[in-house]
Amino acid sequence: MVNLVLDIICWGKYMKLDDSITSLAGIGPKKAQYLDRLGIHTIYDFITHFPRGYEDNRLVTPIADLEAGEIYTVLGKILYVNERKANRRGMTILNAGISDGTGILGITWFNNKYLKAKLKIGRKLFVTGKAAYAYGGQGSFEMSQLRSFQLLEDNDDGAGACRIVPIYPATAGLNQKFFSDTVKKILSDSQGLEELLPDWIIRRNSLMGRRDAYWHMHFPETMELLAEAKKRLAFEELYFIQCGLMLLKKRTVEANKGICHKVNGALVHKIEQSLPFKLTGDQMKAWHEISNDMERVTPMRRLLQGDVGSGKTVVALLALIKTVENGFQGALMAPTEILAHQHYDAFTELLDGTGIRVGFLTGSLSKKKRGAVYESISRHELDIVIGTHALIQDGVSFASLGLVITDEQHRFGISQRAMLEKLGDAAPDVLVMTATPIPRTMTLTIYGDLDVSLIREMPPGRKPVRTFLRGQEARANVYKYMRQQLEKGRQGYVVCPMIEMNEESDAISAEEVYEELSTGIFAGMSCGLVHGKLSAAEKETVMDAFHAGEIKLLVATTVIEVGVNVPNAIMMVVEHAERFGMAQLHQLRGRVGRGVYKDTEPYCVLISGGRYGKYSERLKIMESTTDGFILAEEDLRLRGPGQFFGSMQHGLPDLKVANVLEDIDILLKARDAAIDTINNPSALAGVLPVLEYKLRNHFEKITES
Repeated sequence: MVNLVLDIICWGKYMKLDDSITSLAGIGPKKAQYLDRLGIHTIYDFITHFPRGYEDNRLVTPIADLEAGEIYTVLGKILYVNERKANRRGMTILNAGISDGTGILGITWFNNKYLKAKLKIGRKLFVTGKAAYAYGGQGSFEMSQLRSFQLLEDNDDGAGACRIVPIYPATAGLNQKFFSDTVKKILSDSQGLEELLPDWIIRRNSLMGRRDAYWHMHFPETMELLAEAKKRLAFEELYFIQCGLMLLKKRTVEANKGICHKVNGALVHKIEQSLPFKLTGDQMKAWHEISNDMERVTPMRRLLQGDVGSGKTVVALLALIKTVENGFQGALMAPTEILAHQHYDAFTELLDGTGIRVGFLTGSLSKKKRGAVYESISRHELDIVIGTHALIQDGVSFASLGLVITDEQHRFGISQRAMLEKLGDAAPDVLVMTATPIPRTMTLTIYGDLDVSLIREMPPGRKPVRTFLRGQEARANVYKYMRQQLEKGRQGYVVCPMIEMNEESDAISAEEVYEELSTGIFAGMSCGLVHGKLSAAEKETVMDAFHAGEIKLLVATTVIEVGVNVPNAIMMVVEHAERFGMAQLHQLRGRVGRGVYKDTEPYCVLISGGRYGKYSERLKIMESTTDGFILAEEDLRLRGPGQFFGSMQHGLPDLKVANVLEDIDILLKARDAAIDTINNPSALAGVLPVLEYKLRNHFEKITES
């Protein structure tokens, strides 16, 4: 079945959609090189290289009705043609005038040496472009910014040219005609592109056929047909992503016998009661959901989503205690050594005196120390192991793994999470945490294999971080105010986009700023520098000193983006803020305001590098709200959802058609169809070959899950 739905017969030659683009006639190494720039390597890539927009050339406007500054389509006969050189370098300007009986329109082309011979007086010319007042020539209007043009035969009334024209994302060496002609040839001659969706789904959702949808995406006859084509292909895209994730979840449940934890006992209650704070309502709700999941024989697969500082870590700690109380081991994997060490320090402090053995494993440990940790893990001499990617390296073998937690899930791929889950004999419970708020539509889509717990409520006493956007002219005053705060006993961060100077960039570096501030306005005050090029030991020394209050000002790169918790830090300055994403800026400012202050508020100052015009909207949004979920929605709106999958959940394919901001209704209907498919054996059997192919070829290593 897979061959039937994924193969085509094109240009008299049998081929598959995943064949190289060079298997098409007329596409050699040079064109393939150009196409590579656009990410087009296969025939499938080519037919899913959809237009970025469309020009509706169906309405022909009389020349007499043109107005300057607007885009029009005009049909007229050529009255005159002339050509001249514009400069000594040989640049040519080709002018023609056309008339439709109501007026004369001048047309201009630059450096088009082959066109003059085709422009015969009396021949019809169909042209689309922006009208402008003519400065000279024989007409009152002219067009030099042409969108498209077409020479017509004498007996052609222009009806064929009056159409909706696709505009493709292109690159040097490939023009619009190349894309249009090649796609038309593939789709016209193909005898494949068979239906992938079951008939009952097509009927229930009133969907266009698959082959028609591809045709109308590239060559729509009406805007209504284009909308139906987009609906059909967006549905298909979202349906198979949902099916893929649900199938993975189903297979995990069926293939692995889970661990049935007992109800919370004395140890869990003791730790919960000994916490130096009371859990918020959202924390309690999330903890009960996780605890109930762990008491089922079905392996838990849950996402714990919460804003910066909302208190996810303590909920994760309680889950780890629960698995330890039941005689199992727990593992927590963090994306950076700084964050892993932060968790290790916090857990060892909270669990002091309980007898629970906590281990630490990162790649920076010496071979001898790593070997000792491996031994302790395999002999169950450690109850909780906190680490980085080192947890999934060869040599790590848990004696009895009961719970796996990955922190900042968007930093890991699906396959990395799967590798950690496979470290135990039975299927461990899985908890995924993220402090990067995800819009609801994205949560439904990219975490379709996980149940979701949400923490929006902030712990009592935590003040929101006041954020200000400032230009370079305010920089001196910003640091003057920061010095005043540090003199009161507080601490602060300065974050820079680069580690060291770079001739190709005018962005300020952490090393430059450290030198400037430590010898300038912060002279006589203890300053520290931390970035990714330092060794693990060097970073640990600086961070320990900052935690202890020995360093008052920490200059850093985004190495401190997640996990760093210094309650005494009250202010952050971000240099060249326009070079950071909204989610990154939100994570960064979450490093301040983590303590309780009666005399002042936490501040974050975003300093622009001087050219923040095009970034001003998102920087102003950062200034106006500290709600990470609002920021996530705005970030998605500004960036667009096409490649959101790649950044938020490594392993899933990017969206080609669907827009989860605009297509929420399609998403929910596709999700319903996916649920009905996965839960119905006969329905699943009908799409399983296609689904297996997509999992294997379009989801990066996802089948390892």
